[in-house]
Amino acid sequence: MIRLAIDIGSYSTKIYMIGGGVVLCEATCVAVESDGKGVKCRAFGNRAKAICGKAASGTEIVYPVKEGGIDSPDLLAELMRYFLEKIEIKPSHFKKCDVLFVLPCGYTKELKERYIDLARAVGIGRISFTALPNAAIIGHSVKLTESRPVFCLDIGYGVCNIAVLTLDGIISGFSLNLGSGNMDVRLVSHLAETYGIKIGPLTAERLKITIGNLLEGDEKLTVVEGNNVRTGAPMSVALNAYNIKSVITVHVDKILEYVELVINRLPAEVSSEVTNAGIYLSGGGAKIDGLREYIEDRLSVPVNLSPDPVYSSVIGAGTIFSSDALYDRLTFADE
Repeated sequence: MIRLAIDIGSYSTKIYMIGGGVVLCEATCVAVESDGKGVKCRAFGNRAKAICGKAASGTEIVYPVKEGGIDSPDLLAELMRYFLEKIEIKPSHFKKCDVLFVLPCGYTKELKERYIDLARAVGIGRISFTALPNAAIIGHSVKLTESRPVFCLDIGYGVCNIAVLTLDGIISGFSLNLGSGNMDVRLVSHLAETYGIKIGPLTAERLKITIGNLLEGDEKLTVVEGNNVRTGAPMSVALNAYNIKSVITVHVDKILEYVELVINRLPAEVSSEVTNAGIYLSGGGAKIDGLREYIEDRLSVPVNLSPDPVYSSVIGAGTIFSSDALYDRLTFADE
């Protein structure tokens, strides 16, 4: 059997091959072309994302996973076939694949069934599941035990996972549609309202990555190009980190409201252990400069940032899949 751990996110899909490590990280994205007679896939993954905002008339950029849920099952199946072939698994060998899927915390029965349907549509032989907090914590190189609760905060693009867990399972947790992609949407609105410039989602993402941070006194500067909101004419605006800091702060503060809610509702003994050990932070959104320090200051709780926050969950899932002991405790089958 070919054993794979797969984390299908709203922004990117990551695949870990047992014995080979992380073998793929590409945009969960499909370029779909309509010619009046039907619809066909023009490009997948990073190639599809590259033409976002530049596509010709009749071509639509589709993200088949939104906020942790499968929005376009057929397109996602096509995308998964493309990814499997890209890591050199022939279609005739799909049946030999044993896949561990990572699901958001608090997943629904409907979402699990959609993953089962996805596996059948692709032709995958065997599947099982683990919850994202399990994978993220293991990917953080934290040793889970039955008696020591740990706090996971994973900020993905479409979903934010908040959970307290032990080796026995998740004590308290849920996922929210407060991923870092929401920050991009807020940036688009903020620039239109404040500076009169219309930008696209890719420009907002680049802006967030280039100068977005929560550091005090940061003076990073960049020039953003777009169109005038009123006239549609091309225009550019010079922005520094301070100009967009309020957008980032509001978004992070909303996430921390839920973090505090979880901590405050824990039994006293569990709350004490968690606040002493600190929060384990992962996910692509965790890469924002100054976020760790901001959370520590806001909550007066230590924050442990994953060495590789983007890959924490898929590395953790791969580790779980490689260990019989962890696999037995932290996964569940498709039945």
